[in-house]
Amino acid sequence: MGDYKAFLTVPRKEAGYRPVHDRVHDFGEVEQTLYEGDRRQQASRCMDCGVPFCNWACPLGNRPPEWNDAVFRGDFSLAYRLLNSTNDFPEFTGRVCPALCEKACVLNLTLHEPTTNRENEAAITEIAFRENYVIPDCPERNGKRVAVIGSGPSGLSAANRLNRSGYEVTVFEKNGSPGGLLRYGIPNFKLNKSIVDRRISLMEKEGVRFRCGEPVSVDSLPEGFDAYVVATGTPVARDLDIPGRDLSGVHLALELLSDQNRVLGGEDLGEREQISCKGKNVLVIGGGDTGSDCIGTAHRQGCLSVTQIEIMPKPPVGPDDPANPWPMWPRTLRTSSSHEEGCVRRWNINTLRFLGEDGHLTGVEVQPINWEKDPSGGRPKMVPSGGKEVIKAEIVLLAMGFLRPVLPEVGENVFFAGDALSGASLVVRAMASGHKAAAEVDGFLSGTRR
Repeated sequence: MGDYKAFLTVPRKEAGYRPVHDRVHDFGEVEQTLYEGDRRQQASRCMDCGVPFCNWACPLGNRPPEWNDAVFRGDFSLAYRLLNSTNDFPEFTGRVCPALCEKACVLNLTLHEPTTNRENEAAITEIAFRENYVIPDCPERNGKRVAVIGSGPSGLSAANRLNRSGYEVTVFEKNGSPGGLLRYGIPNFKLNKSIVDRRISLMEKEGVRFRCGEPVSVDSLPEGFDAYVVATGTPVARDLDIPGRDLSGVHLALELLSDQNRVLGGEDLGEREQISCKGKNVLVIGGGDTGSDCIGTAHRQGCLSVTQIEIMPKPPVGPDDPANPWPMWPRTLRTSSSHEEGCVRRWNINTLRFLGEDGHLTGVEVQPINWEKDPSGGRPKMVPSGGKEVIKAEIVLLAMGFLRPVLPEVGENVFFAGDALSGASLVVRAMASGHKAAAEVDGFLSGTRR
């Protein structure tokens, strides 16, 4: 702890976003960065708590007090080594993680101004790459081969750990390029794909093989490997089976996001047209991060308007959440950079049917609802609380989450990781699951599994 008074004298300072009028015209990253001097000053605010709740809250077990102190002292090489010891890809989490560590920071409890851990992560990693602190690590091979099915955050994390433990690792990816959700699901304005390419290139230099355009089924795994890690994500999105679902203009959220990322990446969509919100009134059904990503994408494509509806009640306005107190994650209202760009947000809205003419969507019939407790103790009941209305829309994006996968019966040398194991969650949790799967594979193949 370099400056033991900094948390009292230095206020929290964030880099913030590019101006709305500038960023909505391109898909460049919206988040800006602080100058190095400001970044070191922000790192000095970490109190090096006796009980580091930030470490407890992080699924990866990151140790912010250690690398924040190194940043304050200007030793970014040490900071990166400390950070990378627990986090394989801090350049990803430094951009897209909701920063559970910051919500568990003691400064968040006392001042609602936690240390800027997430931004510090990104800064440490970018400086490390810029100054060539990141160099390929090519370990001695142990003669065992492992196949990783899927190259999203959990698959890449498992592959990276296994490769550095001496295994020959081959990653199979059904799409044309590796990255999974990082490449095809997260918009470029949150995570530029050159950042993904840079990490993939490093992994290839370290010996990881990527075989893209090769879909692999769990029922028919490739031969010649001693163990397998299945990290295929959650392939089935929640749909909305109501009248009019077959109208042109009703899409799953990831269809829009994936199309846009493919086009920006120079991929060919074949004979079909790209899903586009240009010149249209857009309705996003679902209030989570994926819905927010759809809002930002719709603006950049030139939509006329965006409305986002959610069937659940409006979360409490923070910063505190009485139902989920510190150091737990507060379930409070979140306003993303995409929301700031313009969006009508409504809660407690049920979708009844899609309306259209000549096979094309023109609007959506909805109804306000309330949730009432079940006297018998069951799930709350949805009851109408207002009249039906129609929201004008030429395109609807369904962002209602994903179905939990059902794990098939497999051999003892097959391990699951990430969303394929536990259902849709955060990138940081997927990476932690990849770590766990890699450790299980290592224990199985080395004979040290308990």
